[in-house]
Amino acid sequence: MNGYQDVGTPGSAGGDVQRFIVAIVTAQFLAQIGAFTLPALLPGYMVRWSLSATEAGWLIGAFFIAYVATVPILVGLTDRLPARRIYVIGAGLTALSHLGFAALADGFWSALVLRAIAGVGWAGCYMPGLKAIADRLEGNAQSRAVSWHAAGVGVSGAASFAVAGAVDAIAGARAAFLFGAVAASLSCVIAAFAMRTTAPRRAGGAPLAGLLDFRPVLRNHPAMAWIAGYTVHTLELAVLRAWGVTFLAAVIQQHGAPEWLPEPSALFTGAGLLGIAASLSGNEAAVRLGRGRIVAIAMGSSALLALVTGLSALVSTPLAILCVYAWNAAIYIDSSALTAGTVQAADPSRRGATMGLHSMCGYAGGFVGPIGVGVILDLAGADSAARWVLAFGYIVPVTLAGLYVLRRLGQRR
Repeated sequence: MNGYQDVGTPGSAGGDVQRFIVAIVTAQFLAQIGAFTLPALLPGYMVRWSLSATEAGWLIGAFFIAYVATVPILVGLTDRLPARRIYVIGAGLTALSHLGFAALADGFWSALVLRAIAGVGWAGCYMPGLKAIADRLEGNAQSRAVSWHAAGVGVSGAASFAVAGAVDAIAGARAAFLFGAVAASLSCVIAAFAMRTTAPRRAGGAPLAGLLDFRPVLRNHPAMAWIAGYTVHTLELAVLRAWGVTFLAAVIQQHGAPEWLPEPSALFTGAGLLGIAASLSGNEAAVRLGRGRIVAIAMGSSALLALVTGLSALVSTPLAILCVYAWNAAIYIDSSALTAGTVQAADPSRRGATMGLHSMCGYAGGFVGPIGVGVILDLAGADSAARWVLAFGYIVPVTLAGLYVLRRLGQRR
């Protein structure tokens, strides 16, 4: 026994399932590898285009708000259409957005439109790819496959910072976006060959008119508990991904750094890779020790570390780097556990709608988080010693409120 159970094709070889998972994770890796090119190169673009911190926050947030607006439709459609169709469209839009950024972006407004297109593209890739895996597995095998899917996306997201920085250093910022376009195009090809062409059977003959009817999902309190936690988790993660490189660059400019220290984009890649290890470990711990306990520990720790990371900007570069790594790891600990919790709590006939709401709420948090930091940084002023304390400190009450809602909803049946 290899631990995999293919619920769609009884008796099928476990090796086929494993190859399918590898193909989907690889496609997601390629679709995601250019996702954080802009955050990685944000300090340069802020200077080049004379952006305020609020405008920079909007460029990051546009990705998330476009995702939020389209993901319930695109993921909900996977309950009625083959996920492959949605995924290929999503990967194609992702490639188009990166290509457009390389060829056309020349300021805030053009970049804002292209970032929104990237958000729509990722809405067609992320959850549809995950649902393609979830529909084929069940039980602990499903939980572990979801974890590996999250790990693949996370590794790619982490690597995108270093890749963008390296390509930028060699060939310029536009070449970094062009690299992302090529990778997303390859993702499109892989998904076209690997995913099934058949549509899922519609349980109970659910009509297409119910595509955006989330009332049954809202009544599923266990699922909504994990969705509440995921919303806060994504807000934190989006804040650190959007502003991590800029934060490290600002601290290095203020306190200095040894010559051997890598560039901020490479430093943040290290933080992201550590986060992936934390995510995988967190999911395994959740399987053994209880998902609720691990999520509570992770959310409490990340709230504390958000404040400590802001304070570290007042002390030294090494401390700031250490805090960024620790905070990122704490955020990632419950990443897979939260998503796996939603998947397993979902009604199988409404899994697409449940995952769509899960992702929509999460990325709504991702939209609010980076913009909030940008606004606070502008209000505090460039000369304020406490600007990063205030900017990251506002995450603390938000995270604790999310933990409270998660626990209250989890107690209701």
